[in-house]
Amino acid sequence: MKRRQLLGTAAGVSALAGCGLFDDDPEPPPAPDALQPLLDEAVALAAAYDRAAVAEPRLAARLTPLADDHRAHAAELAKVIGAALPSTAPSAPPGPAYSLKSLRKAEQVAQKTAAAACRKAPAARAALTGSIAAARAAHAEVLR
Repeated sequence: MKRRQLLGTAAGVSALAGCGLFDDDPEPPPAPDALQPLLDEAVALAAAYDRAAVAEPRLAARLTPLADDHRAHAAELAKVIGAALPSTAPSAPPGPAYSLKSLRKAEQVAQKTAAAACRKAPAARAALTGSIAAARAAHAEVLR
């Protein structure tokens, strides 16, 4: 083997070693998607409405459409970010029942999260996050 061939082979091996091909360190996990908090809130809000409707059946007709909105938002967000939706039971999940006042407060907090996400979102996601922010604001008004 000529000297140039030997040096070329050595350089190639060191380049491969430098690129991580032989590293044993695992890749760091990817950062969570910026829309994940909106997805988590949508799932939590739907569950809160379900619990409130079970606790106060007379409010079910008023609360069920709002819960359905949050489930639709969660499904669309999950599709956009490639996340799996948590499986939901047919009845309300366990947890405390929420009053209209606490549901309204939760909607107001969630609306602020969605509005902030909309401001930071790329154009392809701005319409979705904006419509979620608007729906959450409307829900808070419905709960007055």
